[in-house]
Amino acid sequence: MNTLEKNYNLIIILGPTATGKTGLAAKLASKFNGEIISADSRQVYRGMDIGTGKDLADYTIDNVSVPYHLINIIDPDFEYNLFSFLSDFKNCFDDIISRQKIPFLTGGTGLYLNSIIQKYKLKTALDDEVEAEYLTAKKHEELLLIYNKLNPSPHNTTDTSDKQRLIQAILILKSKEEKSIDLTGINPFIIGVNLERDEIKKRITARLKKRLNEGMIEEVQQLVNRGISFDKLDFFGLEYRYLGLYLRGELNYNDMYQKLNSAIHKFAKKQMTWFRKMERNGVEINWINGPDYEAAERLMKSNFLV
Repeated sequence: MNTLEKNYNLIIILGPTATGKTGLAAKLASKFNGEIISADSRQVYRGMDIGTGKDLADYTIDNVSVPYHLINIIDPDFEYNLFSFLSDFKNCFDDIISRQKIPFLTGGTGLYLNSIIQKYKLKTALDDEVEAEYLTAKKHEELLLIYNKLNPSPHNTTDTSDKQRLIQAILILKSKEEKSIDLTGINPFIIGVNLERDEIKKRITARLKKRLNEGMIEEVQQLVNRGISFDKLDFFGLEYRYLGLYLRGELNYNDMYQKLNSAIHKFAKKQMTWFRKMERNGVEINWINGPDYEAAERLMKSNFLV
């Protein structure tokens, strides 16, 4: 099959954490007139920079900023989920394509990546003011019963401790007016970045030490100071979960560091398990050894209309 028949219109750069995906994606986007769309479920939040590894300096190549999307778009008080991502992704994709540029999707959230690759057919619902007033008058316990009945097996974990978020989740589930997210016509070319397991472990440990030295604990403390609950920190996972345990005195510094380092190692392994499962389901991933720009560039030139 030749390049024209493949008709790729999206580049996806995926791989386990700490393999250099972001920097590679930025270099490729700079070279091939592209823009980055983030597929990270936590980088959407403002004020969560070090812990989520935004590394915004990576988006500057030869003193020129590569445009990026879906980073720093909402406050951590609010919930962002798969529905939100699909809608935002489609808007960004259409905008980038309309300007005759190439969209590059990169990030470590396997569910987000797979939703685009497999073209998940999800629907988001529109708010109903009458229904909202009806739900607002109900007690929190009643709302929980309604939510659990409507959503026994949720795609995402909703913060059910907050009444307004719970009402919004119920509205999405109950509304009869639905808006489909159309992902037809999106045809991704996928580049996978991987390294030897021991090398990934070394990189994860070195990166964690660097982030702690750069003020990651202080960043989480600022979130607590602004009213983000420890339960919400636990919801954000990994760095925020263990630093939350440290800040409330349930772990000492050494235990926090050791447990967090181990948890990130396990997360990287889970990411690879997710990607291998995608391959077993028929997804073609073109793997390269580390963030090898020359290898990625060759793949681009031989498989993509550039």
